[in-house]
Amino acid sequence: MRIVYHLGAHCTDEDRLVRCLLKNRAALADQGIIIPSPTRYRKLMRDTAVQLKGHAASEETQAMLLEQIMDEDRADRLVLSWDSFLSFPAWVVRDTFYSFAGERIRAFTQIFPEIEAEFHLALRNPATFLPALRKRIQERGHEDVRFETDPLQLRWSDAVRQILKHNPGVPLTVWCDEDAPLIWPEVLQTVSGHAPGTVLEDDDEILAMVLTEAGIARMRAYCAQHPPASVTQRRRIATAFLEKFARPDQIEITVDMPGWTDDLVADLTARYLEDVERIRRMPGVTVIDA
Repeated sequence: MRIVYHLGAHCTDEDRLVRCLLKNRAALADQGIIIPSPTRYRKLMRDTAVQLKGHAASEETQAMLLEQIMDEDRADRLVLSWDSFLSFPAWVVRDTFYSFAGERIRAFTQIFPEIEAEFHLALRNPATFLPALRKRIQERGHEDVRFETDPLQLRWSDAVRQILKHNPGVPLTVWCDEDAPLIWPEVLQTVSGHAPGTVLEDDDEILAMVLTEAGIARMRAYCAQHPPASVTQRRRIATAFLEKFARPDQIEITVDMPGWTDDLVADLTARYLEDVERIRRMPGVTVIDA
């Protein structure tokens, strides 16, 4: 068995990935892919990791936990999804992004130390990620959030490096959240590991969020009459419909952060794209490109 850890990040898919897989869990179960409800493992694994304090769980503890997480006797892949595997929202920015991500994830994988693991992580442009994170933290009861770290010094590659350092040999797949409307079916397939040709219900949900209702209806009708012969062809079709039917409020995002200027946003975006290229060159990392 292999355990797949979908790590978020915060303010990316907002549990849409796990919800989509849950809608399709019967079909996935036929392929040995188990998608448990997050309510069965998030608090359980958090509490267990705290109790273990970084030590490996005993075989007895592992067996007991698996019984609580899944009903099946066996699985080829067990998919666990939680953006707080990396950190709780208030602790995301501490000198860098997710500065303790590697150690924290290592503590979670020590719950099942003898089971192969793989990690999946969405990245997001700091120019939009930081405002979204600030809003999320405020919604949790904090009146205001001021990130003390210079945003120009924040690098996703630092978090990725930490994850790789503390979890040697564990493969990591990343993608840019901005590309999600075009690459979402590939993200779902990579995380779940389902067989090629498997049809998943609602695998165009992210695209539907950025298209008008008329746009997504027309695209679905077009694809039904002219099924795309390849991933490239499907993306070309999606791009054409995005150019014509995209929702302006989803495409043109207003950045609301005290003291930020258009030049700063542009600089953050340019550095983010450079950082993605830096991550692409790291051994052990696979990038899903649009």
